[in-house]
Amino acid sequence: MTSAQPRPPRTRRPWLAPLVLLFFIAVPIIEVWLLVSVGQRIGALPTLGILLLEAILGAWLMRREGTKAWTALNQAIATGKLPGGELLDAVLILVGGVLVMLPGFFTDIFGLIFLLPFTRPFARNLLQLFIARRAARSGVNIDVMRAKVERDTVIRGETVPDDAMPGASDPIVIKGEIEP
Repeated sequence: MTSAQPRPPRTRRPWLAPLVLLFFIAVPIIEVWLLVSVGQRIGALPTLGILLLEAILGAWLMRREGTKAWTALNQAIATGKLPGGELLDAVLILVGGVLVMLPGFFTDIFGLIFLLPFTRPFARNLLQLFIARRAARSGVNIDVMRAKVERDTVIRGETVPDDAMPGASDPIVIKGEIEP
């Protein structure tokens, strides 16, 4: 999108605030209902034991998977690769660890989906799809952004000092876009 083209108008989402409010009300209600239901079936102490084991498992998984994600992120940055997937993995691991360590069974399901290495790619792909759709709706071209940061798209050149060019007091600036 060039500077001559107007940006698309921002759309208002009046449904978003009530949806977020509903989420923050519904999740604790679901958590309490599940805790009471499980507690009635197996007893209070086994339920508390399961919650404690889930929190320990979540902390261990978050540490293990977080270390792997941090290493992958550092390797991507060191090689000059755009660390999109690695960043999303790190975010999913952080959120998943918090969700598993919170007391409750409902949030544990989502936390484990984000933490486990064989289910995290599914969550990452959904998140990437969501981000790509949001970017496309706002007029951002993901391919252009990717081309700007990947090393393979760098055009090599050389710099010539101003004094080497006679009459170069006013440099010529060329603006434009490169199209494939």
